[in-house]
Amino acid sequence: MTKKNSAGTPATATLTSLGVWFAPHTYEHQPGTAGYGLEAAEALGVEANRVFKTLLADADGMLVVAIVPVSGQLDLKALATAVGAKRAGMADPALAERKSGYVVGGISPIGQKTRLRTVLDESAAEFATVFVSGGRRGFDIELDPTDLLSVTGGALAAISRS
Repeated sequence: MTKKNSAGTPATATLTSLGVWFAPHTYEHQPGTAGYGLEAAEALGVEANRVFKTLLADADGMLVVAIVPVSGQLDLKALATAVGAKRAGMADPALAERKSGYVVGGISPIGQKTRLRTVLDESAAEFATVFVSGGRRGFDIELDPTDLLSVTGGALAAISRS
């Protein structure tokens, strides 16, 4: 099921309790790094379009989780359209931390404190496995994107741009 060093985060606990296969990957996080996702891709030796960052956005007053490749950016208009909103903007980082239960740079889409509507960029479907934060800086989880959608109750949509 899982490897021994699963880091014991809410994300790994959720996946383990559901019997979902995942592979934990740790790396040395460098304090002061701003591009957490790109740092993960480089440290793990994985192409950046296969490593996804978890962002929280406000879509017409509703918090939404957006999961996009670290090689691109979240397209806020596309996200708004995907969730049936008129507008979307990035959520306040403090609110994102409170609602997710994770710190910025380590927000996992799995095992969040508050279950929020989730949208995964459609590019994830191109891969057998993708990488997302495991719930802390320096820790990523590799899993099947279909399982990611199932566990988060998410939907696929084109929400990123280069």
